[in-house]
Amino acid sequence: MTSDFDARRFKALERSGFNRIAARYADGAPLRASLQAALLDAARLAPGEKVLDLAAGPGLLARDAARRVLPDGWVLASDIAENMLAEGLRRAESEGLPDLLAAACDAEHLAFANASVDVALVGLGLFIFPDPARALAELHRVVRPGGRIALSVWGPREAVPLIARAQACIARLLPAPKVARPSVFRLGEGEALAELLGAAGFADVRVVPHTFACRFDSADDYWQAFLDLAGGAAESLARLPDATQARLRAEVAADLAEHRDGDGYVVESTVLLASARR
Repeated sequence: MTSDFDARRFKALERSGFNRIAARYADGAPLRASLQAALLDAARLAPGEKVLDLAAGPGLLARDAARRVLPDGWVLASDIAENMLAEGLRRAESEGLPDLLAAACDAEHLAFANASVDVALVGLGLFIFPDPARALAELHRVVRPGGRIALSVWGPREAVPLIARAQACIARLLPAPKVARPSVFRLGEGEALAELLGAAGFADVRVVPHTFACRFDSADDYWQAFLDLAGGAAESLARLPDATQARLRAEVAADLAEHRDGDGYVVESTVLLASARR
């Protein structure tokens, strides 16, 4: 990041944004169901294992992970946004998973003991940390020797219209932010991601692409799905005048035309799934 990037301010905005959209973020889980299943398969979870889900949000991965390791294992969901965790605990209780654990924590300063978990998961979170290398070093510390890590990140910008279409419209209509945000695509090249994991001390690194499709009944549904993923960016967009927000929606609808499929839209996007051994 640039020298004028304020990591503490950025984290505060992300926390506020994700706290505000916790329920809607959780409601959008079906859009990413195949991605979630693929990440858990890459983690190779076994009954009885101790699992940390970092940047867990409302526990989408954590709840499915719990179903694979309970009753003898446990899953701890951790996120900087406490409302996201509370939403996840509420849903876990309603789904018959009262034993899901949660702890609000900064990913770059984990409050967990050395070698305390068997597996660490990070679903679509590493790229938003101001210092991904530091977060991976922390995960290397808390995963036991021989344990595993599995994570997902967005692929290259051109392969992720789910995010890129909306971002392009925002860039055309709004002035650039005074301080740049970390790009959600900055870890979208497999070689760079593998090098980052290797530098943190992980071995047997494997990075594979996974493409999934999202169907939307309308352009407005697409725009809302983008906002429900956007965290701090959504917080900023929500403060725009109504007229500006209407212009953004119209611009998005025009750009989305090439994804038209019958009465709706189908948007395919690619993530990278990475797995490694401690």
